[in-house]
Amino acid sequence: MTGVVDRRKLTDVWKENGITKDYEYGILTNEIYQEWSGMKASQYKEYKGLRKESLRDNMTDIEVTLTDLGEIATRELVKKHKPYGLKENKEIAKRGGKIAKNTRDDLEKELGETAVTRKNALSYEYLEDNKTLKDRTKKELKENNDAEE
Repeated sequence: MTGVVDRRKLTDVWKENGITKDYEYGILTNEIYQEWSGMKASQYKEYKGLRKESLRDNMTDIEVTLTDLGEIATRELVKKHKPYGLKENKEIAKRGGKIAKNTRDDLEKELGETAVTRKNALSYEYLEDNKTLKDRTKKELKENNDAEE
């Protein structure tokens, strides 16, 4: 919930500083993600094996914290330095992401392992088509009926 509030605060600050188009918010968000994780949001989703699910909902606590840190740092830098337009805000977004990257590097050094993982906070099992779903449902019903007998 706080991530949603923090995100809204960030987009509000961007709006005050000349960001008006939906695609610009995506560009700036990708700058933050790219800087701290090494991946754009779409690449990160693919890395985690997600399709339409929320990336943030499928992050570990550490990944969410690093995302939040990058966004909060960016917001505070925007408020301090007052960039205007996409070009100037991109530079600030990179700086905010770099702050999260520095934290990630420190944490990984202490943990001895990466903080970015393919692990999903939620578990999804994809069914490739309706036939598979129908076949699976029939099989489960049969197994349930057999178990009851």
